[in-house]
Amino acid sequence: MKQSKRLDLLTLGSLGLGLLTLGVGAFLAFTAPPATEQGHVYRIIFLHVPSAWVGLVALFIAVAYSVLYLATGKPHYDRVATAVIEVALLFLSLTLLSGMLWGRPTWGVYWTWEPRLTTFAILLVVYIGYFVVRSAIEDPELRGKASAAISILGAINVPITYMSVKWWRSLHQTQTFDLTTGRSNFDAAMLPALLFNIAALTLLFVAFVRIRSLLAERESVKQEMNPQAG
Repeated sequence: MKQSKRLDLLTLGSLGLGLLTLGVGAFLAFTAPPATEQGHVYRIIFLHVPSAWVGLVALFIAVAYSVLYLATGKPHYDRVATAVIEVALLFLSLTLLSGMLWGRPTWGVYWTWEPRLTTFAILLVVYIGYFVVRSAIEDPELRGKASAAISILGAINVPITYMSVKWWRSLHQTQTFDLTTGRSNFDAAMLPALLFNIAALTLLFVAFVRIRSLLAERESVKQEMNPQAG
C-alpha cells in the first residue's frame, strides 16, 4: 500500500509540476522576441518541437518496455509499453496539427508530401496499426508479443524521420537540436521558452503514462476477478 501511495504522489507531482512549468513556458513563449523572417507565427515552435521531441523519445521508451516483456513475459511491461505508445501518439498528433498550422502561413499549404512529413505520416500509421493489432488479437500472450514486435520495428523509422531533412531535399527546416553535431539552430533569446516547454511536456508525459498504466492495471485486475466480464 505504501508503494502504491508513493506512485500516486509521483503521478500527482508530475501532473502539478508539469502544468506549472507549462504555464511558465507559455509566458516565456509569448514574451520572447518575434523571429526576423516569420514574425509572431514562429511561436508555434514552442509547442511543435517539444511535442515532437517527447513523442519520438517516448517511442524508444516503449521499445525498452517491449523488450522487457519479451524477456520476462510479465503483463505489466506490456501494459506500460501500450500506455507509453498511447500517450506518445497524443503528443505526435499534436506535433502534426501544430506543424500543419505552421505550414500554412510559411509554405502556403497545410500539407505536402515532402520527406519529413512523409516519414512522419508513415510513423503515425505504424503506431495506429499497433492498436489495430491489439484490438484484433484476443490471446493476451500473442497480443503482447505482436505488439512488442511492432513497437521495436516501428522505432526504426524514428531516426529516419529525424534525419530526413538532411538525407533528402526537404522544405522542412533543419533540426532545432542537431544530435549529429551537438549544436542548436535556435536563437539563444528564445531557447529558455523552448526548454521550459520541453520540460513541461516531459512531466505531463510521465503523469499521463502513470495514469493510463494504473487504469490498465485496474482493468486487468477486474478481468482476472471476473473473466466473463471481458
